[in-house]
Amino acid sequence: MTKEPVAVVGIGQTKHVAARRDVSIAGLVREAARRALDDAHLAWADIDAVVIGKAPDFFEGVMMPELYLADALGAVGKPMLRVHTAGSVGGSTALVAANLVAARVHRTVLTLAFEKQSESNAMWGLSLPIPFQQPLLAGAGGFFAPHVRAYMRRTGAPDTIGSLVAYKDRRNALKNPYAHLHEADLTLEKVQASPMLWDPIRYSETCPSSDGACAMVLTDRTGAARAPHPPAWVHGGAMRSEPTLFAGKDFVSPQAGKDCAADVYHQAGITDPRREIDAVEMYVPFSWYEPMWLENLGFADEGEGWKLTESGLTELDGGLPVNPSGGVLSTNPIGASGMIRFAEAALQVRGRAGEHQVDGARRALGHAYGGGAQFFAMWLVGAEPPAR
Repeated sequence: MTKEPVAVVGIGQTKHVAARRDVSIAGLVREAARRALDDAHLAWADIDAVVIGKAPDFFEGVMMPELYLADALGAVGKPMLRVHTAGSVGGSTALVAANLVAARVHRTVLTLAFEKQSESNAMWGLSLPIPFQQPLLAGAGGFFAPHVRAYMRRTGAPDTIGSLVAYKDRRNALKNPYAHLHEADLTLEKVQASPMLWDPIRYSETCPSSDGACAMVLTDRTGAARAPHPPAWVHGGAMRSEPTLFAGKDFVSPQAGKDCAADVYHQAGITDPRREIDAVEMYVPFSWYEPMWLENLGFADEGEGWKLTESGLTELDGGLPVNPSGGVLSTNPIGASGMIRFAEAALQVRGRAGEHQVDGARRALGHAYGGGAQFFAMWLVGAEPPAR
């Protein structure tokens, strides 16, 4: 039996900020969910199941929060699933929800991811004590900076590339009303003069800590036919993982990322991603990961990713816009960051991205990664239903 086509008919986000002290976690997630339902012109009663995701519970100190969030999400008496794959969890959560529709287990599913980082400190939460981690780094940036250095050595990329990405994404964020960072006075010179945190990663080349949530309503063909706005159709989706450490692991371009992208492209019938995909929402928490993922995802040959960035190809008006929303560099509620990438890709092909809309976008890729570059989740969405 063939899979049921899956459509994204509702998308909702909170305004992402450093601290949402006006709402509880329950209030935060309900705000995003309500906006997604309103976008789809649906009510809580129209939802068959809820799939929720977030990053490690110790970020807020509330264990298994999904148990007490069921009421806020209209899930009392309905199936509710929790997903967790570290930083990629937002993407993985959306894929679990999509698979429930594709398998005809449920017809209409609400999927949501969130983080309220103001109630904890993720950087120190990720700085594990001896003997669980060597005393050489602090936070995720300390873990990934050596991998960036390895990329620079491998490719000969000049040390200015990271600042170009950060400047681009922060300018894109000014066109996105939901983005956390709106730095209207930012210049390239200010990015390059910002303090060095983890060589070669500067302060302005890193993601913020955000409070926020993102929700989507996924449905079948019948539900899509009733939608008030054009849906985004899921053409392919996949997850892959690999160990954090193993002999021969390529930290610069993990095999799991390559395999995940190849699977998604195969499902969607993509043979030349650089020319067949109109926009990319890529998980870039540190600016250097744009050129690194351009290679890992097949948009550039090995060693050539930084040249695409330098050429301006990934600008909003370039041939391959990357992170038109401002990306993770501008908004980072960790548990939701991957889902925001998926949702923003869907907004592009629905033609509902507002000021950061890519002209003529018909196919877009949403990408998420997490852990020690070990968990990957991606989907490709299109303006037209997938070919049967």
